[in-house]
Amino acid sequence: MLLLEKYENILFDLDGTLTDPKIGITKSVNYALKKFSIIVDDLDTLKKFIGPPLGKSFELFYEMDKQKSEIAISYYREYFSEKGIFENIIYPGISEILQKLQKRKMTIIIATSKPVIFAKRITEHFNITQYFNHIEGSELDGRLSDKSELIKHIITKYKLNKNKTLMIGDREHDIIGANNNQIDSIGVGYGYGSKEELYTAGAKYYVETVNDLQELFSEKKEV
Repeated sequence: MLLLEKYENILFDLDGTLTDPKIGITKSVNYALKKFSIIVDDLDTLKKFIGPPLGKSFELFYEMDKQKSEIAISYYREYFSEKGIFENIIYPGISEILQKLQKRKMTIIIATSKPVIFAKRITEHFNITQYFNHIEGSELDGRLSDKSELIKHIITKYKLNKNKTLMIGDREHDIIGANNNQIDSIGVGYGYGSKEELYTAGAKYYVETVNDLQELFSEKKEV
């Protein structure tokens, strides 16, 4: 069976799947950490913040309690909302994939842990908003930042058939969220999660590059 025939609804993660937000996110995290007198010389060490809910990352990686984590998020957003949000690039080939899926009349939805207000600004900036039927993300107060809860919310809100719904993402949270909601998933290796991470999380499919993802959606590719 062709992948394009098997599924009707495609959920896309945003960071690390549609766009590469490395510069903006790591600079925003660094800005927040400096407010706590935490100095990070190598911004690459902050790549681990890409994907998971932001508050949980501050708590996990810098042992902040919930109150400090919330303050760190507010500092993060000071930089991100003005500069970091645009220190971002869309992966070459993504627009073509979205065009193909749209032509097939598929329901295309962004499912991101990022606040939806920022997600919409990013899709507008890259001129890809028109490809999505819906853009769903977390609230500024942290609600729906957990990917399992977000996917459940989307499935319920839009009455999606789970057997015909597919989640695409680059981190284990995307795959775990899909599995917890009994939908299939594709792990992408060009983002910020390793092949091992994605397979261990239970990805049904795995692709290494954007070209591989495009090929998986080919009208000739059978799965």
